[in-house]
Amino acid sequence: MFRHSHARICAWASTPRVLPRSLQINPRYIGSSQRSFLTSRPLLSTSAETPAAKPSGAKPPPSPATPPPPPPPPGWEQDEPEWVFEKPTNLPLEFGSNQYMPVDDAFKEQLRGILWQFRAPVRYAFAYGSGVFSQDASKSGKKPMIDLIFGVTYSQHWHSLNIAQYPEHYSFLKTIGSNAVTRIQHWGAGVYFNPYVEINGMLIKYGVVNIDTLCRDLADWDTLYLAGRLHKPVKILRDEPRVRYSNQLNLLAALRTALLLLPENFTEAELYTAIAAISYTGDPRMHTFTENPNKVANIVSNQLTNFRRLYSPLIDVLPNLQFTKGGSTWDDLPETSILQQDMDPIRRANIIRRLPRSFRDKLYFQYQSEYQIARGEFQKMVGISDDAERMARKTGGVFEQRIAADGTEKLKKAVSKSIKKTIAWPSTIQSIKGVLTAGFGRSGRYLGDKMAKWKDAKKSEKPK
Repeated sequence: MFRHSHARICAWASTPRVLPRSLQINPRYIGSSQRSFLTSRPLLSTSAETPAAKPSGAKPPPSPATPPPPPPPPGWEQDEPEWVFEKPTNLPLEFGSNQYMPVDDAFKEQLRGILWQFRAPVRYAFAYGSGVFSQDASKSGKKPMIDLIFGVTYSQHWHSLNIAQYPEHYSFLKTIGSNAVTRIQHWGAGVYFNPYVEINGMLIKYGVVNIDTLCRDLADWDTLYLAGRLHKPVKILRDEPRVRYSNQLNLLAALRTALLLLPENFTEAELYTAIAAISYTGDPRMHTFTENPNKVANIVSNQLTNFRRLYSPLIDVLPNLQFTKGGSTWDDLPETSILQQDMDPIRRANIIRRLPRSFRDKLYFQYQSEYQIARGEFQKMVGISDDAERMARKTGGVFEQRIAADGTEKLKKAVSKSIKKTIAWPSTIQSIKGVLTAGFGRSGRYLGDKMAKWKDAKKSEKPK
């Protein structure tokens, strides 16, 4: 059947002058194998097209003169359509290049080798944490666990395949089925973690998240659970264009939020510290004995180069932020490089207006209550539909300018409060559901490791 259809296509392509223009086949869009078929194989004629046999010696009637078919466009033999999707095709190759962090080549291949051990398809993946990037200058004999996040298309299908391949990765929830696992995954921040898994001789903890949930958190800051992790340097192991685009918005939002928390002048290191601290503001683990109290300082001090690689291109494009000392070369120390932001209320109002939508709504609600603005009047001031939100130019209006002019310290407190409201509940739910997803044994082991880190940090603190 295919051969006959192919023959008809070839026949049509050989006589484009008798076909409507919309049905003609451009040779440049035909693969090389089809072109060789067209040029080397004679066309077959049907019985209706075959002329009747003529007596020998009879001269055939002269054929009417027909114009030759137009020549193919120049270079059509080399102009093949690109069918290899190793790189995103709908984003410039340079877009988001600041998100790629260098690591040792051998270690990078080890991390990527972990992905190939999963039969369930992973669309996006990154590694993060102290197992990938050092967060403490001190040397310890214990090798840290490597943290991974897998972005998947269909969570239930993914868990169904993964439970069949690795049932030992799951707690008792695997006996209920992938549907129950997926429902529990959607609690809190929408991530399902399997800790203390050994693959290729490496101890890992991997979290599974739906790709739509990940992109929504990156763009709107629904929970800041994964968006906050991506505020800091991570190693991307498998990229996806939509996530890369959403994460670039996320990084720019983190930079703008940090500006609202900082004074007019500050060092480059202080900027990165403010950014790294966003995801830990409101995290209940930071207020208990289960997290290193010096974690933010350790992350920034040991990864200043990667922070600069991540945010320097974004600093350059913000018109309200500039270096007043240093920052022009990689040799300039972040601790001594000074930045200055424009504190004009109009500029600050634009920053507020361009914050992620879910996060911005929490900030708006605080000022709406304080200013005692009626709901109807408030909607006229800032209300906008989803479609208009995507198309409108995001410049601060009267309401945002009033917020910006109401005092720097007051705005700083309001922004911090909005961060806490965004993070606290999802993080709490994630910690609670960890008992179900990891099981009692591994949950206890994880809690014990966290408490040990907290004790080590307390011991290393110098007495004042």
